[in-house]
Amino acid sequence: MGLNLNDKKAVVAEVSAKVATAQTIVVAEYRGIQVGRLTQLRANARAQGVYLRVLKNTLARRAVEGTQFANLADSMTGPLIYSISDDAVAAAKVIADFAKANDKMVVKAGNYAGKHLDQAGVQALASIPSREVLIAQLMGVMQAPVSGFARALAALAAKKEEAPAA
Repeated sequence: MGLNLNDKKAVVAEVSAKVATAQTIVVAEYRGIQVGRLTQLRANARAQGVYLRVLKNTLARRAVEGTQFANLADSMTGPLIYSISDDAVAAAKVIADFAKANDKMVVKAGNYAGKHLDQAGVQALASIPSREVLIAQLMGVMQAPVSGFARALAALAAKKEEAPAA
């Protein structure tokens, strides 16, 4: 059963609201994937904070019209699932990870901050560590000199205690 005009407007408004705050959109063809696997993909996407939706391509084109993602319109053909995220890599990571385990999921294109990405570009974006991992790595790098200095002081203090009083 098709959507009536009001339903279509509501879908476009909902997707437009997500697109307005998004940094990344990834589109993938999902033809032949079992419903149970798509349900797992949706649950994983929700856990990662990614908006995942199967849309009519005409509605998706209307939602991205006039935005930085407008250049994706040429890639919107066939049965597509749309992955939209505020995080720069989450949308690409969710789709790419799922595609590794399911060869029927075919990444078609993506867009990060207004730049059109092909399949290889989406894979490269997905390989970047998440924001949380990058922050943890940065904190480790920042703490290394301080913790090294503290260990050196502790070793020096232990050495002084061991030295016989003269």
